[in-house]
Amino acid sequence: MSDEEEYEFIQAGSNHSPIPKVFELPKLNGHDVFEVSVGELQHLLAIDAFSSKDYTQFCLDRVQRCNPYLEAVIETNPDALTTAEALDDERKYGKLRGPLHGIPVLVKDNMATADRMQTTAGSWALLGSVVPKDAHIVRLLRDAGAILLGKSNLDEWAGMRGSVYSTGFSARGGQCRNPYDLTREPSGSSSGSAVSVSANIVPLAFGTETDTSIINPAMVNGVVGIKPTVGLTSRSGVIPISETQDSVGPYGRSVADAALALDVIAGIDEEDKYTKHPARRQPHNYFSYITDCHSLKGARFGLPMERFWELAPRPQRAVAEGVLDWMQKAGATIVAVDMPCAEERIHVDGHWDWERYGNTAPDKSEITISKVETYDLMREYLSKLENTPMRTLEDIVAYNDANRGTEGGHTGDLPAFHDGQDLFRRCVDTRGVKDEIYYSALKHCQTQCRENGIDAALQYHNPKTGKQEQLDALLFCDIKNAGQCIAAQAGYPVISIPIGLDPEGMPVSLTVQHTAWHEAELVRWGSAIEDLVLHHKGPRATPTYKNHLRKNVPVKYAWKYPGAPKWSTSSV
Repeated sequence: MSDEEEYEFIQAGSNHSPIPKVFELPKLNGHDVFEVSVGELQHLLAIDAFSSKDYTQFCLDRVQRCNPYLEAVIETNPDALTTAEALDDERKYGKLRGPLHGIPVLVKDNMATADRMQTTAGSWALLGSVVPKDAHIVRLLRDAGAILLGKSNLDEWAGMRGSVYSTGFSARGGQCRNPYDLTREPSGSSSGSAVSVSANIVPLAFGTETDTSIINPAMVNGVVGIKPTVGLTSRSGVIPISETQDSVGPYGRSVADAALALDVIAGIDEEDKYTKHPARRQPHNYFSYITDCHSLKGARFGLPMERFWELAPRPQRAVAEGVLDWMQKAGATIVAVDMPCAEERIHVDGHWDWERYGNTAPDKSEITISKVETYDLMREYLSKLENTPMRTLEDIVAYNDANRGTEGGHTGDLPAFHDGQDLFRRCVDTRGVKDEIYYSALKHCQTQCRENGIDAALQYHNPKTGKQEQLDALLFCDIKNAGQCIAAQAGYPVISIPIGLDPEGMPVSLTVQHTAWHEAELVRWGSAIEDLVLHHKGPRATPTYKNHLRKNVPVKYAWKYPGAPKWSTSSV
């Protein structure tokens, strides 16, 4: 049997594979809510098939059953049912706040909630601390009628504490796991949010990204993720890493659901100056850009080749190339392009490495920027908390050192934190000083990844006409995250679209990129590709929960230590 024939056999059965009984989704009042969309939920709520309180309890029961295996949810909201009941009363009297009215959602545990839940970034160090108010996007979600079901797990401190660590692990939340195979990484740092949507725990969840932390979990867990342009969504009230790269975005099982969520959280916030950028571009709503595969006719897409498509692993690339073929048959033009910055910014093997040049040329390194910005932003965030002695990054480092058994402050303390908190220590060494090296690194990274990166690749030289032509978007099959790393440093938007499974039964995605403030175009092309895949392959290939009885920490060492196995697992 050829590789292609074997793949087709596995793919054909992917939606019908038996799953462990604990993960089966029962009906709610006789209604099938497996893979239910936000629009379908609103219809069921409108005809009184069940109430928001019923569905919220249903989601809480799902957490109770699944979370011991997936560890995607750090805590549930003790007020979720009360909130749902109040929103049911509003619905009864004809008051609907919007398309998320009465819909349970999860937010990442680095988003402040001024309620009875904790906000800890997965660390015991902030347990018991009191935030001054809701994060801006949390307030917008509440105002829109969303029900905060709880907080999702994450890479502790959003992956900023160390260079080598197990994605999806936090001391407080444990090891989040991939629902397709529980011995495989869920990716990070927004692992719990992506896993919860993929596993049908909630229809929507929200994550944050500094570098690939929304998009990679979306790809690895087979859901739609949108990482907006830096400044489209506010970061105020979010435990920070980088003012120049942090972004907040949604996860959904469809582009339509993710667009509805983006409509709620996008907007200007007086406390985040980046949301008031003079070039800011935001349509009335993103949901209106949802379309179908017929929109692909006449569209023109670029495939960045050097260090990107040329290095995509063959099994995933084969899946993606099948979709590209369908796109061309639907009338799209797809051309090979290159990014002038690729050779400098991307490692020779194409893998993500945000510490590239950190030791050899810090004035060109992304990590130089984040180390300095983390130090100052953390001090600002911690200064606003009550009921905690944690005021500076030095306090956090000292806490981790003093609690080695739970927080793994030193190398070798815990398998999940292989180098302890090496990166936090290097942040402390900067003292937050924005010196000449910092400004040089910031300018260099942004210029390379914007003008010499995504913007350049969008300009295609047509050999037939001899003219430069603007492409509609760039496409990546980017399991190594090289393309997402470029978008992160540029501060540009990305959307991830599930397109099937590889021969090992793991999700494969296409990601679509554009320049700043072009989220509407990404929703348009993402939904068109999604519709095309639906037409050819059927609905999203859902999790199979392989190895659900295994209990291990999937520590990733390979990118840091050449020659090491791709995945090294440690029993816990």
